[in-house]
Amino acid sequence: MPIASLSGKTVLVTGAGGGIGRALANAFAREKATLLLIGRKEQDLEATAAPIRDHGGKIHVFPADVTDEAALLAVMAEVGRLDVAVNAAGIIASGAIDEMGAETFSRVLSVNVLGLWLSMKHEIQAMKRNGGGAIINIGSNIGARLVRPTLGAYAASKAAVSSLTRTAALEAISHGIRINCLCPGPVDTPMSLRPGEDRERRDARIAATNPSRRVAQPDEIAQTALWLASGAADFIVGQDIVVDGGASA
Repeated sequence: MPIASLSGKTVLVTGAGGGIGRALANAFAREKATLLLIGRKEQDLEATAAPIRDHGGKIHVFPADVTDEAALLAVMAEVGRLDVAVNAAGIIASGAIDEMGAETFSRVLSVNVLGLWLSMKHEIQAMKRNGGGAIINIGSNIGARLVRPTLGAYAASKAAVSSLTRTAALEAISHGIRINCLCPGPVDTPMSLRPGEDRERRDARIAATNPSRRVAQPDEIAQTALWLASGAADFIVGQDIVVDGGASA
């Protein structure tokens, strides 16, 4: 049965061309929300959108880079009412602090922090016109709770996501806008694979270190996002919700 507070709502998802973003789109579509999908590659967005359209879902795609404020403004000009936003756009890069190039470090921070800030900026403005809404930022247990060698840039970016979330949450709640950060551990997406690693080796690595002995499925993250977006989480504000199978316990 559809979650009452989500049926008929307008939901924006960034990074919707694959991985967690695609799972988010599918989950909100099942709850009868109208979907607005943002991603860099139109073909990836269409791959997400096509099955949803085939099942009668209301969905619109907007190829755009979240680090391009002009592109985001153009999307927002077409959006109108916005009830929920989930900011899932993000990248990862590995390398020791003294070996990573400045260009790589800058790109991780640009997408994961600047892109998220720009997205929130315009989502909050749209929701103020509504009189409220909910924003969910996809962070990570790395940065929010853990650090790992060679993932300094990623951890720094996700720590910034958690901090920005809390600041924005305090600023926006008086306008009826709830903002929280959903922090997954390893999820069964390409981002969970180390360079040269296949899924079998990844699964063995995670099984040896995670108390739950497995990676999460993308839909497990999406289901938590549904809850955070719904009226069931109305008193949850400015929190890191960690979904990592106990890895950071």
